[in-house]
Amino acid sequence: MSMNLKQLAESLGLSQTTVSRALNGYPEVSENTRMRVKAAAEQNNYRPSNRARSLATGRSMTIGHVIPISTKHEMMNPVFSDFIAGAGEAYSRAGYDMNLSIVSDDMEDDAYRAMARRQSVDGIVLHGPRDDDPRIALLKEIGLPFVVHGRTPSDEATYSWVDVNNRRSFARATELLCDLGHDRIALINGLEDMDFAIRRRQGFEQAISARGFAANPAWMRSDEMTENYGYFAAKEMLAIGDAPTAFLVSSLIPAIGVRRAVEEIGLKLGKDISLITHDDELSYLGNGTDVPIFTATRSSVREAGRLAGGMLVDMIAEANTAPRHRLLEAELMIGGSTGPAPRQG
Repeated sequence: MSMNLKQLAESLGLSQTTVSRALNGYPEVSENTRMRVKAAAEQNNYRPSNRARSLATGRSMTIGHVIPISTKHEMMNPVFSDFIAGAGEAYSRAGYDMNLSIVSDDMEDDAYRAMARRQSVDGIVLHGPRDDDPRIALLKEIGLPFVVHGRTPSDEATYSWVDVNNRRSFARATELLCDLGHDRIALINGLEDMDFAIRRRQGFEQAISARGFAANPAWMRSDEMTENYGYFAAKEMLAIGDAPTAFLVSSLIPAIGVRRAVEEIGLKLGKDISLITHDDELSYLGNGTDVPIFTATRSSVREAGRLAGGMLVDMIAEANTAPRHRLLEAELMIGGSTGPAPRQG
């Protein structure tokens, strides 16, 4: 049977504060006392609760995530769930809990200020950064450590972030389609007030331009990344006379909708129409097994969560550290959805 902090302290003839400080490595506790406390804790199977750690360290032992309730946010989908799962692994290893706050869109700033005022969290992870995002300036003002999942086009050196190289990822995907002979390429992107979607469009347009032709505005869409969005966008574009022969899609979810639209008119992916999607390696929405269903720029959002969570925990422990950055490169995985451009009849 394990002891609680009070029982452990009484068995050693020490105060609860001294025992907590010994277990948390405070320098004012002598080495002999620290060794005696740790030995007794192991012998009695003592594991400090977050409340005990909070008393000893002056921290809440909690990381905050604020989630706007509007469905017009890219994080309200399986990608966010996988990120949270990865971050949660990092928090658990370090003894932290997670605080998810669901708020209306116009109350997000107030939620961050309340967390800081109440000292209910030791740090914050910011999701879905937008172009020139005012939340970053707010979090700097509040003074709590924070890490951004993604980044903004400006001032990215002044705060900590974990991101995928979205511009390079979509440039490489576009180059592959061009190498296969496609010059009528459609872009089905996420909401383009979001930084990741801005960078993906830039990568697509730069690669198209480098091959000597311009992107066609009639073949470009931007919206919340749902299956229906992919289906209706592709259906509309495939119905026009000068239809695209390839699609570049920002998520596996709308890519499934594009496949539905293609198959509905009797065409086959990889033969009649090519498709490359961004694939976040979602736990519950896989892209095939041995051979990917879709050719994809692949990146693990769960791993991004682990990295962001671990980065934030380290920043809290060390305090006053310089901003940290981690740029992840996506793999280009060849699947069954790409092939040479069909010959013009």
